[in-house]
This record gives sequence, C-alpha cells and structure tokens, in this order.
Amino acid sequence: MTRSVDFPLLILAVTALSLSPLLGVAGKFSDDLKPIRREVYGGGKIFDISHRYTPEMPAWESSEGLASFLRLAASMKNGSFANVSEMKLSVHSGTHVDAPGHFIDEYYDAGFDSDSLDLQTLNGPALLVDVPRDKNITAEVMESLHIPRGVRRVLFRTLNTDRRLMFKKEFDSSFAGFMTDGAKWLVENTDIKLVGLDYLSFAAFEESPATHKVILAGRDIIPVEALKLDDVEVGTYSLHCLPLRLVNAEGAPTRCILIK
Repeated sequence: MTRSVDFPLLILAVTALSLSPLLGVAGKFSDDLKPIRREVYGGGKIFDISHRYTPEMPAWESSEGLASFLRLAASMKNGSFANVSEMKLSVHSGTHVDAPGHFIDEYYDAGFDSDSLDLQTLNGPALLVDVPRDKNITAEVMESLHIPRGVRRVLFRTLNTDRRLMFKKEFDSSFAGFMTDGAKWLVENTDIKLVGLDYLSFAAFEESPATHKVILAGRDIIPVEALKLDDVEVGTYSLHCLPLRLVNAEGAPTRCILIK
C-alpha cells in the first residue's frame, strides 16, 4: 500500500533543500552570499566581450559617465512584493550596435532600425586583429592588415584597449577609430559586413559623421562599438551578438561573446 503525498508540502520541501546551502541559522541567508562575475566561461573557450553597465561607464561627450541611469522603482524593503528596476540611457551606451538610421535620416524615416538588423551578419566566424597602436584606421592601415577576401566580420583592437578608455568615466575624444578613407577602403576592397571596435564609436571623433555615412550607406555593414577586447588573443572565433529588438531606435545595447 502506497502513501499519498501532499504535493504543496513536497514542493516546499524541495525548495528548502535547494536553498539550504545559502541559508544559515534561523532561515537567514549566509553572509558570504556573493554573485560570481565572469569574463571567461567554459574553461577559457567563451569570452564575454561586452562591457558592464555602471554609473562610471563613459558616455558620449560627457565627463560624468552614465551616472544615475538605473533606479529601483519598486523595492521589497519598502513593502513592494518584488524588486523592479528602471533604466534610462542612450541606445548608444556601452557595447552597442548602430543601425542605418543613425546618421542617414532617410533610412531612419524608412524604419531601418535595430530590429531590422541581420542576425546572420551579427553571428558567425569573426577575425580579431590588432591595429598599429600609433595610428587611426586609414586606408593605408587597412591595406597593411591584409584581411583576406571572404572574411565578413572583423574586430579591430586599437590603442583604446591599451589605454583602457572604456574603464574611464570621462569621455576621451582622442580615441582611435576609422578615418573616412579607411572606411571607404573597407567598403571597396573587402567583404567585411561587421565592423567591431573598442570604444564608443568605430569612427574617429574628428571624422565621425562622414565615416559613419560611408559605412551605413549600403545598409549591409553593421558597426558594433565599445567592445571589450582585453586579454583575448588575435585569431578567428565564433562571434555572437544579440542586440535588443528596439523598434524605431537607430541603435541598441547588445551582448557579444566570442567562442574559440
């Protein structure tokens, strides 16, 4: 003869067992309860190349960083049944993608937003290269990199990574990036459809509008900006970038990883 089981009690028992390593005496959480924050996963095979969003993260032409972009709108400590956060920030904050409407108003009006970006372009084999540290990315630099035809995704590591600019709160307009002639050379002489760089813009500050227009004009090249390329070896990886599906937004925050 089998005994009946009270199902709600069973659920409570299983839940208690699953929480037991976290709980101390009197049902309180233990003092050493801390999250693990990783940069590398899978025994060194998966690299998170997106930046954490913090108040100290740099923001375009700001000396204050992102500042107070996140708030706890509903708090359990204040009687709410759950904690609920809200955030307000530019879609071009942190690691993000640009859509064609970012610098071309006709494309913005036509709806070429972050939701229209091709996931086949944003995901697949990618090449990580080191750029000469004393230069912006000009046509001469692009030619010197000898990127083979057929390579569709390239991440360009520059002096920005060495200077750790994405870890400094104040915006730095001296960051390295593409010059207009370098962007034209890329469009005309390579098969690259995804351009990744390691600061808030892939285009050098002094030529940003013109350079963006060169890359975005064909609507087939996606810039991925503010990548975290520290401690990742040059070479070929599987790249995976998944931007938020923001309708009517000309950019979107994205989580990017490399898999070796």
